[in-house]
Amino acid sequence: MKTILEITEDGSHTLYVPELDEHYHSTHGAIQESMHVFIDAGLRHCNKKHIHLLEIGFGTGLNGLLTLLEAEKLQKKVFYHTLERYPLAEAAAMQLNYPEQIATGAKTPPVVDDKKTTRMFHLLHQTPWERATTITPSFTLLKEETDFSHPEQFLPPRQYDLIYFDAFAPGKQPEMWRETIFQRLSTLCGDDAILTTYCAKGAVRRMLQSAGFTVERLPGPPGKREILRATKMKLLS
Repeated sequence: MKTILEITEDGSHTLYVPELDEHYHSTHGAIQESMHVFIDAGLRHCNKKHIHLLEIGFGTGLNGLLTLLEAEKLQKKVFYHTLERYPLAEAAAMQLNYPEQIATGAKTPPVVDDKKTTRMFHLLHQTPWERATTITPSFTLLKEETDFSHPEQFLPPRQYDLIYFDAFAPGKQPEMWRETIFQRLSTLCGDDAILTTYCAKGAVRRMLQSAGFTVERLPGPPGKREILRATKMKLLS
């Protein structure tokens, strides 16, 4: 897909997709949105030291970079399995200013070595698809080019403790926001697994509940009133 580089209100980049008339991130701030929805509400809320994480929508790799940095900070080990239907060209990814913005931004994890952050971000995009690669001792990445709109075809190597649901918005990619999607995700969850998403539509909340999740509405990042955090509770025997 053709993309156009844009600056969001917190100074970090996003990409605009003319074909969908959609941005990859909130124009109010790409980094602050990812931090709020996926790191604060998701990763920091997961109490496990070894986390199997599934991401729906690798996109620009921003969630992956923030997770890598936070895993090192929290001394957690993360296996990061990400699914992407439209992989971003490496040349487009190299233009993104996330490492520089993360190194100086007050809303992001403190980073001492911005050169290291740049190197890690490049590795996220340069590592081969379909093969698990250890990026740091705390972070292993498996990128898979696949279409999760057919979730029955996805055969994962493990159950997951945390899910980042970051598909394009329901109005732009409706096939990714069907009940069968959330039912399938529910079967991929371990006990007390957490799913976070920026979309707080009532229909999405009800589909998550129907799939067996307990759902919370949480305050959203700038420009968004609410987000959702869903927990797959352990079944009592």
